[in-house]
Amino acid sequence: MKKPWLWVSLLMFGFIQTPLQAALPVAVDGEPLPTLAPMIERAAPAVVNIASTKVEKGALVRDPFWGTVFRQPPRRAQSLGSGVIVDAGKGYILTNHHVIADADAITVRLHDGREFQARLVGSDRSSDVAVVQIKASGLSALPLADSDKLRVGDFVVAIGNPFNLGQSVTSGIVSAVGRQGLGIEDFEDFIQTDAAINPGNSGGALVNLRGELVGINTAIIGPAGGNVGIGFAIPINLAHRLMQQLIRYGEVRRGQLGIRGDTLTPELAHALGVDLPQGIVVTEVIPGSAADEAGIQTYDVITRVDDKPVQNLAQVNNYVGLLPAGTRVRLQVVRNGEPVVRTAVIKEPDYQKTDGGDVTPMLAGTVLEQHFDASGAKDGIRVRKVSPDSRASYWGLREDDRIVSVGRFDVRTMERFRELLKNYEGPLTLKIVRDDRWLILTMR
Repeated sequence: MKKPWLWVSLLMFGFIQTPLQAALPVAVDGEPLPTLAPMIERAAPAVVNIASTKVEKGALVRDPFWGTVFRQPPRRAQSLGSGVIVDAGKGYILTNHHVIADADAITVRLHDGREFQARLVGSDRSSDVAVVQIKASGLSALPLADSDKLRVGDFVVAIGNPFNLGQSVTSGIVSAVGRQGLGIEDFEDFIQTDAAINPGNSGGALVNLRGELVGINTAIIGPAGGNVGIGFAIPINLAHRLMQQLIRYGEVRRGQLGIRGDTLTPELAHALGVDLPQGIVVTEVIPGSAADEAGIQTYDVITRVDDKPVQNLAQVNNYVGLLPAGTRVRLQVVRNGEPVVRTAVIKEPDYQKTDGGDVTPMLAGTVLEQHFDASGAKDGIRVRKVSPDSRASYWGLREDDRIVSVGRFDVRTMERFRELLKNYEGPLTLKIVRDDRWLILTMR
């Protein structure tokens, strides 16, 4: 008789030698087990890892013994994220602006392990969309879905590079569509999903169960940046429209309607003598704007834009700001209690780009342009470019800063800016807005 331990050994040996597949069912009641593996295998090669590197100047410090001022060595900062190949032939990759913002070098790592240096085609901070390009063969692109057809409850899969762990896949459903007013970006129209999205997933793919790209993963809401099932993606229809402008112009050229207004409240409705549940009361029409040319007037109540009901001005600005200039927009208005329909042709603002050195020698090496707020009104001077070796860069001026005052004088227009600096003497003090923060810079 064999010893008990031998029976155990033989039994264990038998299990080890038995293929794992034989121990698991391949079907239940004659039906194959559900799996997303075939779709993931097709989609995954189109999702890439992106590493962007920025060289930051060292801080100015004073030697405690000699009293001399010197600059510390530069520091290299790296940002990690994801991207999606959307044109295999031309090597175009969609990602987020914040993944590649201010990068001096962008490295793309493919699913097969190959690495390439990417060229920045264009980037748009306001919508957080960017396009980079690589020169490579054998690329795989994701087909684009029609994100306008997404419904709450549709199954979706997020593919990206969370926490730089390498490509990872999570699944969930569409929790909501058309999310706006979150304060994440200037222009918002998000898909909300409970598919786990974490830091590093930014710029990655949100796909449907057919492996079609429905969105670009962008942001999360959660404590300490962790996932709690509330993630947001830019719909691919929107991202693709912006991508076409970035490829063509290197920037997004937004149209503007040209109004300011207030949300219609019961009190306002009573004062205006209208019986409406919602709408926007026009409080100002910007002269020469699309709204002005369409005949919109102060105290008009806009109820629909392109047959879409509107509740507040942010909703209208968001919708119009995502349309290219030249688009015709149908406005349904109530004026003096009577319905009126007007058609506005969305106009592109005159940005008036200029060399900063032509305004003042202190701003040599910069490119400045007229900035407009969401209503289309002039609202400061935007810094478009800053040369790294310029005087302005040395004193802390950065790309995308918005100059709103010179000394104690407010600045809204380029004409006013030139006038104030025409005979300016002494240190130049600028009040700027950077990432929604107010800063004071003094240049000498």
